[in-house]
Amino acid sequence: MILVTQGGTDEWQVLAGLAQSGDKAAYASLLRDIAPFIKKFLFSRLSQHDAVDDITQEILISVHKSLKTYDPAMPFKPWLMAIVNFRKIDYLRQHYGHRQNVTKSLDQEDFLEWPVTNMAHAGEYKDFEGALNTLPDGQRKLFTMVKIEGYTAKEAANMTGMKESAVKVSVHRTQKKLMDIIGKE
Repeated sequence: MILVTQGGTDEWQVLAGLAQSGDKAAYASLLRDIAPFIKKFLFSRLSQHDAVDDITQEILISVHKSLKTYDPAMPFKPWLMAIVNFRKIDYLRQHYGHRQNVTKSLDQEDFLEWPVTNMAHAGEYKDFEGALNTLPDGQRKLFTMVKIEGYTAKEAANMTGMKESAVKVSVHRTQKKLMDIIGKE
């Protein structure tokens, strides 16, 4: 059976189930569909853009090896994102683990161009993190899932047992509240 997809996560769930049952076309479509999503996710979160293709390949290999552990009754994206995050963390550990003896002086001109740290924005990150930590656990969890981890409102609703509209309202109100908190500081 060949299924035409539009790259949505519901289609990925169907494709993964078909791939588990031996459908080679579904398997090829699944990998072809998730690869651009993975690359986009990694590009937005890594300063080492030249490593994105390598990490994407590692993730696709992990999906291949682990596909038998996926439960087709569950949403596919959270399962995929767990693999993506593990592989990203593996890369960061390996990349920065070898750099323990490398230091940069704050007085060096090229420090501000260093891709890992931009001191002009360091205070903003602290302000946001502090504001986020003032929120109740449930509110913070929903906001983090949708705005930071990249889940859709529908996926967050499925994982939390809430209605999709309630998730959207909560995330919107949380965003306004965070902007108010950061604006006052």
